[in-house]
Amino acid sequence: MTELSEVDLDSDPIRQFSKWLADAVAAGIAAPEAMTVATATREGLPSARMVLLKGVDQRGFVFFTNFDSQKGRELAENPRAALVFYWPALARQVRVVGTVAVVPDDESDRYFHSRPRDSQISAVASWQSSVISDRAFLEKRYRQVEASYSGVEIPRPSYWGGFRVAPESIEFWQSRLSRLHDRLRYFRQSDDSWIVERLSP
Repeated sequence: MTELSEVDLDSDPIRQFSKWLADAVAAGIAAPEAMTVATATREGLPSARMVLLKGVDQRGFVFFTNFDSQKGRELAENPRAALVFYWPALARQVRVVGTVAVVPDDESDRYFHSRPRDSQISAVASWQSSVISDRAFLEKRYRQVEASYSGVEIPRPSYWGGFRVAPESIEFWQSRLSRLHDRLRYFRQSDDSWIVERLSP
């Protein structure tokens, strides 16, 4: 079984993550960019859901959503989040904890207009996380938005855009026999350097 040792790690956790993500892609794992995003209210009530990673670089991990959704509202009042990537075929997971900020408008605009048109229409039509009467209401909203933008570019709604999770810690977990798993965690220092700690499984 694959092991994970300190000597194998890249000195930079983002490069290490990118290597593992590339391994997941090469292994043919479905939606390797899928991740759990955990948020909490100001009072600490947690919630979690699956979303897709849409970008990662030295600034952090980016995903897009409706700012009025449950996660959007929670991040507005408590801008911290945890992410989990799990690739069972490789017996690996990555855990990220960090602070969250809205990405610049131009970045959200570029991504929004790169999406398929039907996805753009859905982003406008859906009042994400709001209670609606039935499916027919949602489909009617979709048709209304589709008709109102027939033949023209759909502007990105002001309530839709990206969040970036700036990591404070990133843990790489590799399954091992007898449940003696390898857990190596990068922890950001005050000067933005990283130390690596081994955690007991």
